[in-house]
Amino acid sequence: MALGKLFRTTVFKVSLAYLLISAIGAGLVLGMVGWNIKHLLEEQTAATINSNIAGLSEQYGVGGIGRLATIIQRRVRRPGAGLYLVTTPAGEPIAGNIVRLPPDMLAYTGMVETTYQSTEERGGKPHVHRAMARILTLEGGFRLLVGHDLEESASVRRIIYRALMTSLFWLVLIGTLGALWVSRRVLNRVDAINADAKAIVAGDLSGRLNLAGTGDELDRLVQSFNAMLDRISILMTGLKEVTDNIAHDLKTPLTRLHSGVEQALRTAKTPEEYRGALEKALEESDRLIQIFRALLSIARAEAGAGREGMVDFDAGAVARDVAELYEPAAEELGMTLSVAAENGLIMHGSRELIGQAVANLVDNALKYVSPEVAKPIQGESRTPAPGKAGTVEIAAQRTGGGVEFIVADHGPGIGESDRARVLERFVRLEQARSRPGSGLGLSLAAAVARLHDGSLRLEDNRPGLKAILHLPVRQNREREVPEGPLKTDKAA
Repeated sequence: MALGKLFRTTVFKVSLAYLLISAIGAGLVLGMVGWNIKHLLEEQTAATINSNIAGLSEQYGVGGIGRLATIIQRRVRRPGAGLYLVTTPAGEPIAGNIVRLPPDMLAYTGMVETTYQSTEERGGKPHVHRAMARILTLEGGFRLLVGHDLEESASVRRIIYRALMTSLFWLVLIGTLGALWVSRRVLNRVDAINADAKAIVAGDLSGRLNLAGTGDELDRLVQSFNAMLDRISILMTGLKEVTDNIAHDLKTPLTRLHSGVEQALRTAKTPEEYRGALEKALEESDRLIQIFRALLSIARAEAGAGREGMVDFDAGAVARDVAELYEPAAEELGMTLSVAAENGLIMHGSRELIGQAVANLVDNALKYVSPEVAKPIQGESRTPAPGKAGTVEIAAQRTGGGVEFIVADHGPGIGESDRARVLERFVRLEQARSRPGSGLGLSLAAAVARLHDGSLRLEDNRPGLKAILHLPVRQNREREVPEGPLKTDKAA
């Protein structure tokens, strides 16, 4: 793997940035430690010098210059002795281990930093040393200098400096190697993900990105991508099925429309015959328009196009409006609609789409449960309770954190194995083939439920079918609750 590719990775750049920050932090810490050590050594040196000055000045006071010179000579013969010098008022040395000082240095008083040459270097090559010293003028004009060589402090500073440089060197080296190692690992995983993605882009839509099993952010990202691919695969499969179903279900009405018009052109002779042909063509075209309108509504719902029109409304009022809308059709079929809707079921959503979904459920119940078409499912005993065979029950009630619209009938129902399938587009069961419809009503209701983050369930009503449209309650109190008439388009 080319190093240039590693150097361009984000992980390597972030690692270098972290390394730079760590190096600066380590340098500041070591620099502060060195400064504190230097400051502490200087304080200790100054304290030692002041203590020696005080003791020697006392000795001078007791025994004079002779006693002081004797004590100094005794001290300078000890290994590792400090710096001492006693001079006459004219500056001539009397005792000590310093042979040369900068000119006029003895004129200073207090603590000073100076250069010096010791007596040990008289016969050899002179070397200039640095020292911290204090000069005190004694009674009689004599001058006393007590100092301490700074070579020890300089050695400590050099040690700290070398430690700083060594630490920074190893920090940079280990950090760079670590950044390259981490970048290589991450880049290998990214390259593997890219390879899987390229295979999918090339046309293998069944492929998925491989998980490393570490549970890190890359695994979570891969899981999100796989979920997205699953959703795309479902949509593509649905699109293919819809295309096939459209081609199959529209072929029959289009063929009938074409045949009717062709037959009228060949055989019709009177205005009544032409009018009858036109009425049949109009009926077939209305069916086609309803199918396309239902498909458009489902597509808009699945694309989330109804979210901008969501308001707060009373779910119970929607149930009552649907019952009122379908009551004449129920009476015409010899059936009864019953409504049980709670008051104050305020929810947030698209009132028109939810009303359309409930209307589709009621429309299906009326068409497929009316006495002349209700037939038991093969192999099952579905005997309605007395007095309920021609009744469709509509309910709106609060449950948990949501609202449920329930449309229940006492007809033949739908077998458990078919309940998930009938929610797909253009799916019509065998016993429903003789009734008008396109197989889109339940699909639209399911799409409206998904738009509102809800669900549509089909359950056994023992006997009959119970359709439950569950929608979560999300209210927006700033919006007005509309109570206008409900408009629906049939899409059974």
